[in-house]
Amino acid sequence: MKLDKLVGERFKEKPSDCIIESHALMVRGGYIKDVAKGIYSQYMPLKRICRKIENIIREEMDAIDGQEVLFPVALPASLWDESGRYTNVGSELLRFSDRSGTKMLLGMTHEEAAVHLVRDYAKSYNNYPFMIYQIQTKFRDEARPRAGLIRVREFTMKDAYSFHTSQEDLERYYQICYDAYNRIFARAGIPEVITVASDSGMMGGSFAHEYMLLTPVGEDTIAICSSDDCDYRANMEAADSIIENVKDSVEEPLNKVHTPDIHTIEEICDFLKSPLEKSCKAVVYQKNMTDEYVVVFVRGDLDINETKLTNYLGEAIHPAVITADCGLNSGYIGPIGLTVTGDFTVVYDISLKGTNNLSCGANEEEYHFTGLCMERDVPDAEYVDVSKIIEGGICPKCGRKHITISRGIEVGNIFQLGTKYTKSMNMQYLDADGESHYPIMGCYGIGVGRLAASVCEAHHDEYGPIWPISIAPWQVHLCCLRSDDAETKACADKIYDELQKEHIEVIYDDRNVRPGVMFSDADLLGIPVRLVISPRNMKESVAELSVRDKSVQDKVSLDSVVPAVKELIQKLKGKLEP
Repeated sequence: MKLDKLVGERFKEKPSDCIIESHALMVRGGYIKDVAKGIYSQYMPLKRICRKIENIIREEMDAIDGQEVLFPVALPASLWDESGRYTNVGSELLRFSDRSGTKMLLGMTHEEAAVHLVRDYAKSYNNYPFMIYQIQTKFRDEARPRAGLIRVREFTMKDAYSFHTSQEDLERYYQICYDAYNRIFARAGIPEVITVASDSGMMGGSFAHEYMLLTPVGEDTIAICSSDDCDYRANMEAADSIIENVKDSVEEPLNKVHTPDIHTIEEICDFLKSPLEKSCKAVVYQKNMTDEYVVVFVRGDLDINETKLTNYLGEAIHPAVITADCGLNSGYIGPIGLTVTGDFTVVYDISLKGTNNLSCGANEEEYHFTGLCMERDVPDAEYVDVSKIIEGGICPKCGRKHITISRGIEVGNIFQLGTKYTKSMNMQYLDADGESHYPIMGCYGIGVGRLAASVCEAHHDEYGPIWPISIAPWQVHLCCLRSDDAETKACADKIYDELQKEHIEVIYDDRNVRPGVMFSDADLLGIPVRLVISPRNMKESVAELSVRDKSVQDKVSLDSVVPAVKELIQKLKGKLEP
């Protein structure tokens, strides 16, 4: 491929709307072009990268007996009605009707389609276990797409579904997939990916892991135990909050205090000259289906983990809109004398259990209580874990105060789904005794474009991406300096032809441009191996051979250029072997 024929522009300036480097570099390097919010077209370099990622995924899925299939993008709503997700999933599911009025949707995940494909086939225990997978376009109407390919609405994803006759067999295969994923990420150039326990979310099921690339620009928050002998890692959404509650030996009486023009927990604690951890704050939500109010009380220095709260309630929620007639006194809500118009739910976080001498709202305009004792004043309270784990918090596994909070990008996930979909969609098989059972499912996903962007985020410098040899759009970038010099051009042309004959992927820049422009474009394309032919080097009968990350910078004889390139490519490939 000659660079002058490559569709797409490369430029120096960072676009103003790019908040992370991978997004900026992919725009600047001519990899993507936005079509709509969270929807991108791919230029050739990114398409080649994604194709290589897909091939790695296919090889690893095929190696563990996966069978590649393909589900439709557009699906009838009736399939999702069977599982219950057509109404349970929110606005991120794009729903529409076809010309006949049939309710349809764009697939954002394909559990229902997988069950539909195999439920007529897998009616005997003899057909189990098996795994099917696809690499397919999906659409999820994200409310806040961001960061280029990290959070989009339309994306390509590998999703796999395994079917089993026992939990033990699922766990056996789950470990096989777990290991295969580690190989995929190592081969793609990011072996530093870690696994964390996660919430299964809309997928359902009882057990899940996410594969996270730790980076300050990640949108997920990860709780990690820093103890050398503890391997606890969990997404903030799934991390248990272990609270060391302290009860003062001297118990204060409950006292109503006038607190004019004070609304926030920080303001009241400052007014009372009391620390945040000695306060009880209220956070109010509403259930999505009914708008019923949910009042959550938590220690003042902690935040609500909305995923844990949703799981506890069994219903989706949203931040409340507190109206004048709802009975709630915004800024002054407390557990004593709480009244709400209509049905409502009160939740107490475990951070309040056994505590005393707290401040809280008095459910009266401009008044708060001091001296709140939970056991004395709210004796019927039942406590659940709905708060976020904190930096320096107690590790749920080893019990030490060694929790650190990091950021990460989710590049893959695996779930133990159980019978959530097979039962709701009436998929059954007969065992050896002729008895009917519901198969047990596993689910395994990788976002292809997100993985490409994550590799770029992990491996770049100020000039451009540093693509691993396994997924780079080309293996070699051949630069001919002074293509107007006949001898130099002839030599570069000859090397280009020889590299192609050896089936080496090469992009050839023989434009008559300044060296600075040529090298700037080369950096933005991020090709692992760079080969420079110039009049000055011609006088020495050598070519400059280097690696994009500058770990190799050498001169090789023109007679041995191709063997040297092949050897360097093999060395780079060897570094990525899992």
